[in-house]
Amino acid sequence: MALIDLQRLSFNARLKQVDFSVNAGELVGLIGANGAGKSSLIELIAGLHQGHGEIFLNQQRLSEMDNNTRAQHIAYQPQQNQSAWPISVFDLVSLGRIPWMDENQEIIEHAIKATGVESFKHRAISKLSSGERARVWLARLLAGQPKVILADELIANLDLHFQIEVMSILKEYVSAQGLAGLNHQSTGKSDCAVILAIHDLSLAARFCDKLCLLHHGEVLAYGPPSAVLREDLLYQAYGIKVDVDLDRYPPTVMPL
Repeated sequence: MALIDLQRLSFNARLKQVDFSVNAGELVGLIGANGAGKSSLIELIAGLHQGHGEIFLNQQRLSEMDNNTRAQHIAYQPQQNQSAWPISVFDLVSLGRIPWMDENQEIIEHAIKATGVESFKHRAISKLSSGERARVWLARLLAGQPKVILADELIANLDLHFQIEVMSILKEYVSAQGLAGLNHQSTGKSDCAVILAIHDLSLAARFCDKLCLLHHGEVLAYGPPSAVLREDLLYQAYGIKVDVDLDRYPPTVMPL
């Protein structure tokens, strides 16, 4: 059974009849050229826009959920995050508990530990590097224990080290039954998923279970990386020739 099911989603001229499903335990990458519809699709699932079609979470229409219940199940990370004041890392991560209307210290500490920001949890967010801030904002998402994480180009401005680190955390989150699994407290079957807009196709091939290739607001291909990262499809979507080597580790997708 699909965790997230998108049926005939359309939004203005940006998205046209988008259909695909995401199962629990999957990290799904949205790829495609600028303007293909990646951000619009994530924002539509997050409830920031009203489009046409249906979005189901565990077979329940998202449109029938109240805002608080929706926020408990789905967490959204936009391209840019800024704090309006020099709040501490710990306090910022604590905001992830707002949908649950509590300040569960154990869960907050677990999120801080899972993202490796313990050593500076009392520092102001404004004093951190971009890579450190990215992990803090991710910790805030994890503190809410969402079933679905929506992330829009989360690693776009990070160096190579933090790109790998953040993608590894997301991968572990969906494969290890959420926050509890990240802290080695659960061995059950995963009930979480991540949908991530990503430009780096090599990283997408390495970490994503499935890819959705968007082109002019339509799904050009959807499936495992081997079915989507084909030279003909990528040429159609990006307008350039690429060299794809998925047999090596890590896999590489390079423009020619």
